Amino acid sequence: MKFDSPAKTNPIDRLKVVGKPTPRIDGPLKTTGTAPYAYERHDVAAGQAYGYVLGAGIAKGRIKSMNLAHANQASGVIGVLSTLDHEPVPLGPSNTANLFGGAEVQHYHQAIALVVAETFEQARAAAHLILVDYEREKGHFDLAELAPAAPLAKDGKGKPKVENFGDFDSAFASAPVSIDAVYTTPDETHAMMEPHATVAAWDGDNVTVWTSNQMIQWGKRDLAKALGIPRENVRLDSPFIGGGFGGKLFIRSDLVVAALAARRFHRPVKVTLQRPLIMNNTTHRPATIQRIQLGAERDGRLTAISHESTSGNLPGGKPESAVSQTQLFYAGANRRTAMRLAELDLPEGNAMRAPGEAPGLMALEIAMDELADKLGMDPVDLRIVNDTQVDPMNPDRPYSYRDLVGCLRRGAEVFGWHERSAQPGTNRQGRWLIGHGMAAGFRNNILTKSAARVRLAADGRVTVETDMTDIGTGSYTIIAQTAAETMGVPLEQVSVELGDSDFPISAGSGGQWGAVNSTAGVYAACVKLREMVAQKLGANGEDIVFADGRVEVDGRSFALGDAASGGELVAEDAIEYGDVDETHQQSTFAAHFVEVAVDAFTGETHLKRMLAVCSAGRILNPVSARSQVIGAMTMGAGAALSEELAVDKRFGFFVNHDLAGYEVPVHADIPHQEVIFLDETDPWSSPMKAKGVGELGLCGVGAAIANAVYNATGVRIRDYPLTLDKYLDRLPKVT
Repeated sequence: MKFDSPAKTNPIDRLKVVGKPTPRIDGPLKTTGTAPYAYERHDVAAGQAYGYVLGAGIAKGRIKSMNLAHANQASGVIGVLSTLDHEPVPLGPSNTANLFGGAEVQHYHQAIALVVAETFEQARAAAHLILVDYEREKGHFDLAELAPAAPLAKDGKGKPKVENFGDFDSAFASAPVSIDAVYTTPDETHAMMEPHATVAAWDGDNVTVWTSNQMIQWGKRDLAKALGIPRENVRLDSPFIGGGFGGKLFIRSDLVVAALAARRFHRPVKVTLQRPLIMNNTTHRPATIQRIQLGAERDGRLTAISHESTSGNLPGGKPESAVSQTQLFYAGANRRTAMRLAELDLPEGNAMRAPGEAPGLMALEIAMDELADKLGMDPVDLRIVNDTQVDPMNPDRPYSYRDLVGCLRRGAEVFGWHERSAQPGTNRQGRWLIGHGMAAGFRNNILTKSAARVRLAADGRVTVETDMTDIGTGSYTIIAQTAAETMGVPLEQVSVELGDSDFPISAGSGGQWGAVNSTAGVYAACVKLREMVAQKLGANGEDIVFADGRVEVDGRSFALGDAASGGELVAEDAIEYGDVDETHQQSTFAAHFVEVAVDAFTGETHLKRMLAVCSAGRILNPVSARSQVIGAMTMGAGAALSEELAVDKRFGFFVNHDLAGYEVPVHADIPHQEVIFLDETDPWSSPMKAKGVGELGLCGVGAAIANAVYNATGVRIRDYPLTLDKYLDRLPKVT
């Protein structure tokens, strides 16, 4: 199905199933522990052996030798896979760090060996018997040290990537009111509950991997390249994923070494990365140093906007695109954005939930708060004054639908923003300093081709097959809702099968593009199935009505399954987009409001209330959408107050590489959270008229918390997370 113009009225608009608050259809499997996650696929291959990954003990250098004798002789050991016995595996287009092979060490905990044994305990014990002799080299581990000389990041053509519009320098110099400040965000890790895990088994020249992966076809492509075999010889299966947040977009070392070991030792092999290796061996959100300059008229209208960000990565890696939203978010005639990239010898920096916007808005939205403070203007009003309905860098390109102002006004009303004390540090309740902060949120809506296969059985049951994944986002449910709505059957009459690379290629899960694209692909396949049903029943497709498990045409009524009485009907199609996202800027918007209490004596910060108002097109399932947003708000609270990968700048590794030292929020840290979705549709997005929402809930939260802490204390903190060492000595004197 080609989608190249705004969606008109279609079967989804009936909203009998789509748009209804629907509990997850996979919920019973998860609550009973019967959902099959990767490491628990004991049933898929007989005789599974256990692999244990040994990570490098240096951050940069070479392996001079590796003594495997004691490990090979240990009880239960089947064999040891050594990096010295392999050339570095070829990498896919999105991987940067070496996954396995060769003597060079690029980062700490790089996979250098896999011990395979009959039990996990035997493999782990034997791994500790491997003796490795390293030749350590001097590495670069300090972003702040390299930032002043960091070169500009390059675009796809190898040219320095600086975006200019208008004359920023002149406009900033002549602005009546301006700010110029530097903000920093730390390295962060995904900290998903389910580790990276894989079971691999070979059948002749074909390999099947049951793994935890967000993007099935990317994984199939990259594993085939790593193993040097045709893509059709690889099958990935990931029906359930226990969280990814971008850390499972691309294949990691568990997948590669499991497949290599299974081929070498002629046994199915299962591998999970232990938590320290998840943090040092896989990917993370890179730290940033961001400079923001804003110039405005005295009425708050922005005349000059500059945002420069510096981040680090391994050679060949990409920068954290923290300036991306600043190109689009606010009006302003003179603009400049630029990114700098330092070469660091830390683990690979790559996508983490809302890459770019999450750290970028942590800085930009504090800067907007500072500007409002300098102007003596309400922060909500400042953002409303600077709203735009067109792409500021290309004014001839309108937004498909943008209601940031609606988010701001609704949020201010519901939160009771007018009761906020505008003077920082003046609202006290006993020993607590009370503060209120807000920030706006922005995340683009990304369109990508997505396909599905739909089957109709004689009993009227509809089965959907697509390689779309469910990373805890509710994909099973919204896909079932889409099929039920389009085919006119109850939700209970739909089965959904996901995550198998033998199924049609979907959008996959990532970048909040999964929901809108995968459901649109299912819709396209269902429309084709409707046409087949009409043909079987001898009906005119335009006059036919699908409802309540029946087909009505020309005064006649049939059970839907009658169309398949002679055999199952199977339809397959994909949603393919024209230039709708080029002619119209497609984005999602939010307003975040937060109340905090800061202990006047200790500086301890407690969150008291959190509100998010979201503009994201049609909401396909308010229950799962709310879950996505409150999860993202919680993630934003962690980023603001506690989450930071501490870098050992002597030896180049993340010190707090477990969930005891890397502090994510727990239930006691999170207060009442309220989520409001504006009632809207965006016909430019897809036939579903929906947009993504899962990452929008994170964008802006950190700044809202930082702004609330400033309102409570009068202390402006520009370095995340907002830990006590950064402001305790600046708190107001206790009287």
